[in-house]
Amino acid sequence: MTIEPLWTSDAMAAAMHAAGNGALPQAVSGISIDSRSITPGEAYFAIKGDVHDGHAFVAAALNAGAALAVVETAQREKFAADAPLLVVDDVLASLVDLSRASRARLGGRVVAVTGSVGKTSTKEALLRVFSRARQDPRFGGFVQQSLGRAAVAGALSGCKRFRDFRDRHEPCRRDRAAGQTGAAAYRHHHQPSSRCIWSFFAGIEAIADAKAEIFAGLEPGGAAVLNRDNAQFDRLRRRAEKLGVSRIVTFGANEASDARLIDVSLHAACSAVHAQIMGHEVTYKLGMPGRHMAMNSLAVMAAAQLAGADLALAGLNAIAGAARGRPRRPPRPGGCRRRSHPGRREL
Repeated sequence: MTIEPLWTSDAMAAAMHAAGNGALPQAVSGISIDSRSITPGEAYFAIKGDVHDGHAFVAAALNAGAALAVVETAQREKFAADAPLLVVDDVLASLVDLSRASRARLGGRVVAVTGSVGKTSTKEALLRVFSRARQDPRFGGFVQQSLGRAAVAGALSGCKRFRDFRDRHEPCRRDRAAGQTGAAAYRHHHQPSSRCIWSFFAGIEAIADAKAEIFAGLEPGGAAVLNRDNAQFDRLRRRAEKLGVSRIVTFGANEASDARLIDVSLHAACSAVHAQIMGHEVTYKLGMPGRHMAMNSLAVMAAAQLAGADLALAGLNAIAGAARGRPRRPPRPGGCRRRSHPGRREL
């Protein structure tokens, strides 16, 4: 089976109002903003981050097999005259333009997930559920992680400042916005990371307000899925209502939740979940350990129900935790050492 490319160079240039340079490939298989993880055939976007300027890594990306690089006009002269480039005034703004064009050609449903904990695992679970739903004729076509041509797509969204969602994620025009355990709960206040969101926000309420910007991009008739057990639930609900969200679906152990956890049996590598999902009592095996994962699965099942998927087909048993969510054996005493090489982040 021939897989249609994500973009053609001509279509990308048109969507971003970009000028072409060098011998551009006919097709682009994907998009990356990290030269270290780029795969052959992808387009590299040289975005300026808080620490690094992606233009410094264009050569590395091209050497790694990038089909082309998107660079800004002001830095064009840094690269070889025949380098395969799409030249734009602002790289990040061009990526937003490309997102809008991608969303415009998408004829299916979009579920956006935001949170501080569990976004990736929740996204993978959604993909699994909707992949199963392809067996239903209403869900024909592809299921993709990105906003390519798909019947169902998932948008994974994070923010660290106000307006990040409104300005950068609005192009997704999502049909469902799922605020999973991490999204609405903000449970992990002591993350040992220099990227901790507390350095940008005054407190939990401010984080909740920023996350609530995800509701601004909901399509008319869309729904917000919120954790009813969370201390910020009322605040998030009010924000959603203020932004015109007419349908709010809740999940959690709270008896008033639309997707309610009845019982969970926790095991080392999996969980058995008994829940009531919007009037339907279901029992399923979740291929990820932890009560928090069981809670996030309620949001996944609620989103699947809202999208019209058959819960009987929405099996979660084969879902394994994403790399950051997999359990790891703790080091033996004295076994931790500082990394011998300095890591770098491009953003």
